[in-house]
Amino acid sequence: MVTTSIYLIPLLPLMAFAVNILFGKKVGKQASAISIASSLLSCLCALPLIVAVAGGRRFSGEWLWLNLGIDQLKFGYLIDPLAATLLFVVTIVGTLIQIYSTGYMHGDPRYSRFFAYVSLFMSAMLTLVIANNLVLFFIAWEIMGLCSYLLIGFWFEKDSAANAGLKAFLTTRIGDVCFLIGIFSLFAAIGTLEFAKFEGALKGNSHVLIPVAALLFLCGTIGKSAQFPLHVWLPDAMEGPTPVSALIHAATMVAAGVYLIARTYPVFIASPAIMPVVAIIGTITAFMAAFIALTATDIKRVLAYSTISQLGYMVTALGLGGFTAGTFHLMTHAYFKALLFLGAGSVIHGTGTQDIRNLGGIFGKMKSTAITFLIASLAIAGVPPLSGFWSKDEVLSSAFHSGNMLIYAILLLTAFMTSFYMFRLVFLTFFGKARDHQIHAHESPNSMTVPLWILAVGAALLGLPASPWLHNWFQTFLTAGHAGGEHEINRMVMASSIGVALGGILLAAVMYLWVPALAGIAGKLFRPLYWLSIHKFWIDEIYDVCLIRPFLQIGKILYKFDERAVDGCVNGTGWITLLGGKMHNWCDHYIVDGLVNFVGALTQFLSRVTRRLQTGLIQNYLLIIFLGVLILIYFEMRS
Repeated sequence: MVTTSIYLIPLLPLMAFAVNILFGKKVGKQASAISIASSLLSCLCALPLIVAVAGGRRFSGEWLWLNLGIDQLKFGYLIDPLAATLLFVVTIVGTLIQIYSTGYMHGDPRYSRFFAYVSLFMSAMLTLVIANNLVLFFIAWEIMGLCSYLLIGFWFEKDSAANAGLKAFLTTRIGDVCFLIGIFSLFAAIGTLEFAKFEGALKGNSHVLIPVAALLFLCGTIGKSAQFPLHVWLPDAMEGPTPVSALIHAATMVAAGVYLIARTYPVFIASPAIMPVVAIIGTITAFMAAFIALTATDIKRVLAYSTISQLGYMVTALGLGGFTAGTFHLMTHAYFKALLFLGAGSVIHGTGTQDIRNLGGIFGKMKSTAITFLIASLAIAGVPPLSGFWSKDEVLSSAFHSGNMLIYAILLLTAFMTSFYMFRLVFLTFFGKARDHQIHAHESPNSMTVPLWILAVGAALLGLPASPWLHNWFQTFLTAGHAGGEHEINRMVMASSIGVALGGILLAAVMYLWVPALAGIAGKLFRPLYWLSIHKFWIDEIYDVCLIRPFLQIGKILYKFDERAVDGCVNGTGWITLLGGKMHNWCDHYIVDGLVNFVGALTQFLSRVTRRLQTGLIQNYLLIIFLGVLILIYFEMRS
């Protein structure tokens, strides 16, 4: 019974995907009900398992998939405290996002397709969470990459959405290739890819490929979780529907990268030279993204850079040995970030704009959206006793107790910036006077506001398992007595965390509520920093000049090579150019095009032969049988 329920967790959303993608026109608006029901049932299957794991049980199982010579490749499931934590996040948050989507996507011509893609996304993430080995993990990882492409570019009739989907797909592929090579490296080093066997296989093993595998796994996380320098795809992913943004940022895509480090943590512990690299990448990302968010004006892009920054927090904690801190922040972040994105979607739905410069004074007209958004903003800012305070404090404590005061100072400054830009967003959106009187705000329907209130409860209360009142129950649950770099709460760290949170809120109130002119003065006074923030460190432009344009130019050169070669010969530039052009023309015509045309011609020829053999006419079959008998008699007589 238990085994069946575990299999059903990813299988039910997969079945919903199959129904909606194959019979979308017939099911119509019922597509949402199918997807929500499958996700809700997955949640109901997962919750008893989560409770059982909290009580000390573990669940594992496997079956043979392939024989690889003397080795065997087995697929299976592993539900331990880490997997149970992610199941708690993905099933609940994913279900609420889908309920919200029924209101947000109402009237969309591709309604059933949207819910089909979301169900596949959920199925892939749930498979990744319960996978017991890296091969199954990677398969689910790649399916999520496909789903992100399909959902980010869902409104593909807009060039910006189509380009954003392509950018996300290609950028994350860089990390995926590294991750795959890392899997090969680890297998060559320890001879297993099963998570449960990592500690035993790594103990006393000093193989040179182990740190290589850890570094390559980090590259996979950099791509998937949008860490520097591959963070550039995530802000553009805002071109997709807002529920997709919430799903990617809270329950699926970017969480998978952090989960990869946590799941393969024994590999990183066995590679002490790589751990500082993890911490440095996370710290750079956390600070840089928060700095960019200070001047962003699109409500969803502010939240996108916020996600990148918070993911940097998690990666930093894991790099500093704070296994519990990084994982706990991953859980709390999922709830308040989903609430923030769904709240932003409600604002867009109710006002028709996502430019915060055109908003203001809508608190009274959208009270449910405003109150829940405020709760989430307080949580991410780290105001006690909301969830974000406890998880952020755990990360800051990890940095402080690691002895690296520079990282601690940068993360503390990042926390201040987080509080400031979030309440800049809150004050410009919900408070003050309306800046565009053509906007007539209205509250969203219950299908959108009810999930907001449920997520608000999670954003408020989920920090309690790490609070002194429960004696950090989450740490005991997750580590089960193993060392994870954890520590008691430091009062100085806690006080500084509260101080920067309240200081950021106060500064935002002064600049955007009480003395609005200060914002313009600050922009002029710190002009270089302002331009650095508003232009996002010019990283996209650097990529454009150094990578994108050269590759496009190479493609154009190869495409036009024949003409240029002939022109060069006519102009006397040399016979080598002409020879190169002819060779390229010959290869393109006979090798590339010729191979493709041969495959097509061969397929057509074989289909013509097969059609003549399978005509459906009984007399033809009798004739073939008769001729076959005659041939057999002939050869029998010859022998």
